[in-house]
Amino acid sequence: MTMTAESSTESSAGPEMPRIISVDDHVVEPPELWSSRLPAKYRNVSPRIEYLPQGEVVLDGGTYRERPGTEGRNVAWWLYEDHTYSIKRLIAAAGYPYDEVSVEGITYDEMRPGCWQPKARVADMEMNHTDASLCFPNYPRCCGQLFNERQDKQLSLLCVKAYNDWMVEEWCGDSGGRLIPLCLVPLWDADLAAAEIYRNAERGVRAVAFSELPTWLGLPSIHSGYWDPFFSACAETGTVVCMHIGSGTRTVSPADDAPDAVTASLIFCNSAASLVDFLYSGVLHRYPDLKLMYAEAQIGWIPYALERADDVWVTHAGWSGAKNNIPEPPSFYYYRQVYGCFFKDSVGMDMLDRVGIDNITFETDYPHTDGTWPNTKEVATRLFGHLDAESVYKIARGNAIKLLGLDFD
Repeated sequence: MTMTAESSTESSAGPEMPRIISVDDHVVEPPELWSSRLPAKYRNVSPRIEYLPQGEVVLDGGTYRERPGTEGRNVAWWLYEDHTYSIKRLIAAAGYPYDEVSVEGITYDEMRPGCWQPKARVADMEMNHTDASLCFPNYPRCCGQLFNERQDKQLSLLCVKAYNDWMVEEWCGDSGGRLIPLCLVPLWDADLAAAEIYRNAERGVRAVAFSELPTWLGLPSIHSGYWDPFFSACAETGTVVCMHIGSGTRTVSPADDAPDAVTASLIFCNSAASLVDFLYSGVLHRYPDLKLMYAEAQIGWIPYALERADDVWVTHAGWSGAKNNIPEPPSFYYYRQVYGCFFKDSVGMDMLDRVGIDNITFETDYPHTDGTWPNTKEVATRLFGHLDAESVYKIARGNAIKLLGLDFD
């Protein structure tokens, strides 16, 4: 089914805002996602929901350290092997005032149904001027790090495949193309990852979650050649490598006793490091059809990162290895193959000509506390509604349609 953007006729205030295609939202996985799909012998060790008392929550870098408490009200906990994780208001914040959003645990009844039910999600999208949405996972974390960290890799592989089957068949299946599938891969094996890319591409999947900084997960670097089967599969199938902030698990912090606000403010630094790493790696040179997308990192930092990388390519070429893998300046590969994503970045809009009008996409970040639901149209209009109609269209939806091969106008 092909869907058409709303009229973009000019007005004195600028073009009418087309309906948004969001390339970064999130889903709270339903309680029976894995238990309903995995063999019975894994029922007591695979991911499952139990209602247990709230415990103490400690944010340690990019992960939570927590255990259920012994008293108090029960909240929803994911249990999986030795891992425990409570579902938090912070990640199901849609509809709640900022001052009521915390890391306290909640139940499914205490979140909007759109957080975890596909039909309710589409209804919430209708309330938010949004045509389509690409959703990153919650419990497995942004690129499925959870499964990479567990001991039983046979079970981990089953969990990855079960998630992908659920994503394609249940989350996206009856949405008429409005929910866009984003799948995971077994990060611990590049050949298995490539096989999963091919398996999902056969059923129309064109997006995969990957880590910004795989070495921070204890995995080989993108310079090693280890990931070539994965990158080759993505390039061949047109599968976009989508890297969300936090997908390196660790976060930048200048001090152990710095408030969490410091790491929250610096979270884009991981994406900056990842982008420069890719630009110099030769991966984009060797796979010219490969596309990268950085989710929720915003875009205002990109122009200087490109300027510095291009300058190093020239002025430090004699000793730094800058030209060993790439015959063109780093920015060449960015403009050809990389997309940024934003929803709160007036600085990026001020430097749009250097960020690249063809290199950016938009997001709503539903249902996270940073998200703009249900006011995304107003936010988008304030950020880029003053631009010409073609530019507004590209940012709001056109670039996402091109990047992901969507059946929209």
